[in-house]
Amino acid sequence: MKRKALQKLLDWKVNPRRKPLLMLGARQVGKTWLAREFGRREYRHLAYVRFDRDPALRAAFEQDMQVPRLLRIIQLASGADVLPGETLIVLDEIQECPAALTALKYFCEEAPEYHIIAAGSLLGVELHHGTGYPVGKVNRLLLYPLSFAEFLEATGNERFAQLLQEGDWPAMMTFRDTYEQMLRLYYYIGGMPEAVVTYLESGQFSAVRAFQLGLLSDYRADFSKHVPSFETPRLTAVWDSVPTQLAENRRFILSHAARGAKSSAYREPIQWLCDAGLLHAAYNLKQPQLPLSGHKDEQFRLFPLDVGLLAAQSGLATGVLVEKNAVFGQFKGALTEQFGCQQLLAECGQEPYFWLAEKAQAEIDFLIESPQGVVPLEVKAEQNLRAKSLQSYCRRFRPSLAVRTSMSPYAVRRIESPDASYTLLDLPLFAISRLRAEVESISSS
Repeated sequence: MKRKALQKLLDWKVNPRRKPLLMLGARQVGKTWLAREFGRREYRHLAYVRFDRDPALRAAFEQDMQVPRLLRIIQLASGADVLPGETLIVLDEIQECPAALTALKYFCEEAPEYHIIAAGSLLGVELHHGTGYPVGKVNRLLLYPLSFAEFLEATGNERFAQLLQEGDWPAMMTFRDTYEQMLRLYYYIGGMPEAVVTYLESGQFSAVRAFQLGLLSDYRADFSKHVPSFETPRLTAVWDSVPTQLAENRRFILSHAARGAKSSAYREPIQWLCDAGLLHAAYNLKQPQLPLSGHKDEQFRLFPLDVGLLAAQSGLATGVLVEKNAVFGQFKGALTEQFGCQQLLAECGQEPYFWLAEKAQAEIDFLIESPQGVVPLEVKAEQNLRAKSLQSYCRRFRPSLAVRTSMSPYAVRRIESPDASYTLLDLPLFAISRLRAEVESISSS
């Protein structure tokens, strides 16, 4: 399985200012596999240890922060030679040993010649952000589920992934039906690595769904493990309401999750789910100005970790999801906006925001930062050439560039009217990973 994060790890390896790397993400997004695969490919030795299954290892790190002693412990525990520049040290499940997280500071200061990746739960590490956290002494890498382009690679469609990377629009339009078919498959399977492997090994949608439902059950079990018992019902109420809220309300409305709920009581549960990487909050912007983070208000949407998990949580049947008219029609809102958010995070490195007009008369699905300022992005499932909300936004805020992504063909055109003048980019939904490259290309032309 090819992950684009491997290139980021290569860049980290050769960086002369390299620090120990914290690789973080939700459970089951592939952190362990990626770290070990990187070590296998790029180093003579791999010294792999994990803290959740080894109390003696945790105790050894809790004893003191003497780096030479800790390196010996790692060598003994892993059974591998630990050599500067030739060995990749992988400290897995590091959230289970706060002392090991603290030790990264000393590795950075006293032994920078050693290459160290610490992999762990996003939530578990964030909980230790107080005393002992190695502030300024680590690099960070957030890992997400497989993007659509990575899904193409993993399922044996490398040439179609290559066309996406190259931006070969005539060729992509020739194989448009193939891209749409694979996109429907991605909507069902999603990007969780084990779900993809399960499909590749069994070819059975039922096996994929069984894995997804099991993983969702594991996530729910984590609620009671990590939060006080009185918070668990609130976490569960938020978690269970997300699919319906995306499909019906789009914005998250607390009263729809729990009758009579007070926002102050649900602030921490929502933050917990976001810190765990299980949900992502996209905020409404009062004014679409840079920096976007400085103009958000209290309205937000909650997106799950993965489109396949959303489909499973929603109970959508296999037949519906693999039928073109159903997946890009009846369920277009929730699944397609989830897909858009997921690709913006994983492929474009963009923190998504949205814009809602007064009295909800117009709404832009996502707003992103670019060299041309704030770019509105409308994400639709079917062919969409009207885009009334996008036109309303452009008349009001006069952006130099606007993007709509749907099942319509690729096109770039100039819109001139008395109310607005801007470049309009039509980007096929399956090619949303091209967003950053296309925006930069238009900006430089």
